[in-house]
Amino acid sequence: MKIEFDSLNYDLLNKSHMKLGAFSVSLSVKDLEASKQFYENLGFSVFAGQMESNYLIMQNGSTNIGLFQGMFENNILTFNPGWDHNANKLDSFTDVRDIQKSLKQNGIDLMGEVDESTNGPASFMFMDPDGNVILIDQHV
Repeated sequence: MKIEFDSLNYDLLNKSHMKLGAFSVSLSVKDLEASKQFYENLGFSVFAGQMESNYLIMQNGSTNIGLFQGMFENNILTFNPGWDHNANKLDSFTDVRDIQKSLKQNGIDLMGEVDESTNGPASFMFMDPDGNVILIDQHV
């Protein structure tokens, strides 16, 4: 099967595409040490965070997971505009405020909002149709 597409429409779609940055799953864990050992057995290693702070960011190649003990109730899907998977600043990304504005224009209810008159680091959350929490967390 050969798939053809109109390059003009493709370019238009890409220009409106939100650049969400790094993606990770933030897991709410009961025992940080046990979870650390489990994910080490899957080939992950500690990339950031500290046991004393009750969180670790672990990495396996370009895959990141966050382990958080006692910080939130359910698992969270996390996007970091402005960062790649190694927390390096990206040259081009969609600012958290622009993402928020686009979601609101599309009728998505937010769980708190970023002050759109500010710039720099900020975050907000919302839920997908199945109740999964999504965090947009910009650090730059």
